[in-house]
Amino acid sequence: MEMRDAIIRDGAKTAVPDVRLSLERDLTTLEPEWCAFEQRADCTVFQSFGWLATWHRHIGRHKGVQPAIVIGREAGGDILFFLPLSVESRHLGRRLTWLGSGTNDYNAPLLAPDFSAALAPRKFASLWPAIMERIRSDPALRFDLIHLERMPQRVGSQANPFLELPVTIHPSGAYLTHLAGDWDSFYASRRSSATRKRDRRKRKHLEELGGVSFVTPEDQEELARSFDTLVAQKTRSFAARGVPNMFRRTGCADFYRSLAMNAATRPIVHLSRLDVGGQTAAVSLGLTFRGSYYLVLSSYDVGELSRFSPGSAHLHELMRHAIDADCTVFDFTVGDEPYKRDWSENESMLFDHVSAARPYAALVALPLLGSIRLKRAIKQTDVLWGMFNKARAFVGRLVSGGPARAGSQPRGEAP
Repeated sequence: MEMRDAIIRDGAKTAVPDVRLSLERDLTTLEPEWCAFEQRADCTVFQSFGWLATWHRHIGRHKGVQPAIVIGREAGGDILFFLPLSVESRHLGRRLTWLGSGTNDYNAPLLAPDFSAALAPRKFASLWPAIMERIRSDPALRFDLIHLERMPQRVGSQANPFLELPVTIHPSGAYLTHLAGDWDSFYASRRSSATRKRDRRKRKHLEELGGVSFVTPEDQEELARSFDTLVAQKTRSFAARGVPNMFRRTGCADFYRSLAMNAATRPIVHLSRLDVGGQTAAVSLGLTFRGSYYLVLSSYDVGELSRFSPGSAHLHELMRHAIDADCTVFDFTVGDEPYKRDWSENESMLFDHVSAARPYAALVALPLLGSIRLKRAIKQTDVLWGMFNKARAFVGRLVSGGPARAGSQPRGEAP
């Protein structure tokens, strides 16, 4: 599809520098330019072309999601930003969202290294109405509501310009830890002597069951077997905890499977498992990008092995792997599980923007904002969150018919 440009020039009303906006709906056409730009842009792995193109192929297309990629260029033609947006239909209207929004842990633009210098602070908000009009110029991209969620405060080294828009705090935070030195020194700096002693005792029990090995499968058969085990373990955990099974959503399992097995995305994907005595005790799917290791999916066996925290043992091996791969950040991504807090220096808040693009959409926007704030309040109140989780797990056990202990998760244990 041929790009169509709109130029927003400096003036009293907009007070922004010359920016040329173009709109593209065909991801295939954009691939060479996108891949070249992401090599130097500030972004996360969730804005990489490989991640989002795979998502749209397996999930977005089946949901009728329409990509709406807006590119901003300086007058000389240099790219200032990529905005990987999309329009999708919901039962209460059409929404402008981030491409891959529900699956991405972080939603953000891709910013040129000199973006902040080229576009002075608070000028992006002045440009935003023109971006909206650029999208609306395509009849296929009509939308009623804007819902941009899980936006971090910073994109790489730069402030996230989308936080110039009215935002509210996302219900869940994100957690990461900075890696330094070798594994042994890092581990000793983050865990107390009592915790390390407990970990050694549990590791010894695992080794007594037939040996422990950290495996990164390479051939297609092993990759498929490991991924299938991850799905099976997660499915049992979801059922026991009363959590909706994400793998039942159309295309979800195929999306992650494709990421793990496709040669084009294999460089950023790390599928691994912890084997104990020939049995797969834990599995995870992580992503590596720009010196960061992102833990995206993880699971562990809830049988007899769970007494010895195989998820924690696997997490230790993942951190060791990340350090050996010269990663400087281990990102636990979104979620308020206790084990993430145990390892991380602090919580990174994420933000949502909700607004009505048409007057009647306020009837959807206001309740949506209210639900976001209510979820945040519940999750940040230990008593309320604990009661919610217990009730959800109780219902899950009733539905699944599983034992009461199947959904338990020891403190510090990776899910």
